[in-house]
Order: sequence, then C-alpha cells, then structure tokens
Amino acid sequence: MKFDVRMFFDQGCVARIVGVLLFGFVSIAGASGSAWAQDAEKKVFILNTSTAEPYTTPKRTGFQDRIVAEVFQRLGLKGQVELYNASARALINANEGIDDGVAMRIGNLKARFPNLVRVDEVLIDNDFVAYSRALNTQNVVKHWDDLDGLAVGYINGWVIFEKNVPKTAEEHKVGTPLQLFEMLDRRRIDVALYERWQGLQTAHDTRLKVRTHEPPLVAVPMYMHVHKKHAALAPKMAAVLKEMKQDGTYDKIFQETLMVLMPSQDQTK
Repeated sequence: MKFDVRMFFDQGCVARIVGVLLFGFVSIAGASGSAWAQDAEKKVFILNTSTAEPYTTPKRTGFQDRIVAEVFQRLGLKGQVELYNASARALINANEGIDDGVAMRIGNLKARFPNLVRVDEVLIDNDFVAYSRALNTQNVVKHWDDLDGLAVGYINGWVIFEKNVPKTAEEHKVGTPLQLFEMLDRRRIDVALYERWQGLQTAHDTRLKVRTHEPPLVAVPMYMHVHKKHAALAPKMAAVLKEMKQDGTYDKIFQETLMVLMPSQDQTK
C-alpha cells in the first residue's frame, strides 16, 4: 500500500491547523503592536531650557513647567521641561534630537539650529528691564539713553546689554544674578539690568525691595520649538496654546507663577 499524507489529514483538519498558525502570528503581531502603543503612551516629550525660577522649579511648578505640561496634556501626550545650566548645550541637544525641543527661545533659530521647528504662537514676551532700589526715585529709566552717567550693572555675556548700554554709563559686569542684586543692595550701582521675572525672583529671594522701571527697555517674543522629527506637533501645539489663552488657562498660570512676584505699592516703600 502506498503512503499518502491525506490518510492522516483531511481537508478540514488542514484548514484548522492553518488557522491556528495564522492566529498565532496575528497574536504575536498584536502583542507587539500593543506594546508599541503602550511605549508611545509612556513617552515623555522633553523640552529643555536654561532659565530657572520662576520659569522652572525643582517641583515642576514654574511658568514653563506648567505651560508645557498643559499643552502636551491637551494633545493626549506627556511633556516636561528639563533645566540645563549651559544655554548652548541645551540648544545643541535639542537640535541633535537628544531632547525633543526647547521650551522658551527667540523665534529666529533656524539659521543656526536648522533642525528646530518653531511653534508659531508666542509663549511669552521676555522683558529686559532696569531695576533700582525701591526708594531710589531720582533716576527714571525708560530708554537706553536714560542710563547716561549712571553706574549700571548686568551679567557678563548678555549681548543685548553689551550692545545697547551707552558708553557714557559706568558699566559693571558680574557673573551671577545674585552678585548683580547684591551690588544694587550695597549701592555700588544705580541700576541693575536683567530679565523681568528672573530679576523679581532674585529680589524676592534676597529680600531686596526693588523698583522696576517701565516700560521695558526691550521686549522679545519667545517661542517653544520642537525637533523636526516632531514637526507635525508644532501647529497642534500652537493651536492648543492659543486655545489656553482664550479660555483663561494661560492667564491663570501666568498669575500664579509670575505675577505673584510683582511687589505691591506697600512693598516698594
């Protein structure tokens, strides 16, 4: 008698075996796809920054911390801000895709950092202002020329001040914000130049009563940026940030993280 495999497997049996094998492959693929989806859900998008309190805090309660977290949450994603001490390193890491983007930078980064895509909704205006001691009402600084003849301090390397402080001013360059406000407290300078909210944070931390001169000497719009691999997120993030401004969420965060540092009239006396 000749051996015939069909003696052992009828057509129905073969179909069942094929079905089992296919189901196994589909199950493996499904499990793999499910695991990938879970990984995507767990991913945290990192936008880095070099600006500390009150923009970022160790407990992630600063202005940038909360704005970035809210933007990503509304997109069904997770996002957080990581602080770098070195501003240049933060930009390089974002441009190379090590981080997913930057949380707060000027708008025209494309020439030097071509891999960064701007989120086209202003995050905040960076106000560069003059500070004096609260009781010093003699000097009024509204324009760069108003610094003529004054002892002016600012942090070494801040190009915006190096370019605009008049040569007729007595310049004092320091290494840290703390040194800057200590000089102001000790009356070694008449005016300290710094960014508005970081300046008010430093004054708060050192218990120095200051007067903020208005309007700002310069106001620079700042933006979030993402690495080009996340370019599709940029317009969505812009739309969400705009929505937050319209529904009051943005103003609530602004008031709770930044405006709380604004001294009252009684505190400046």
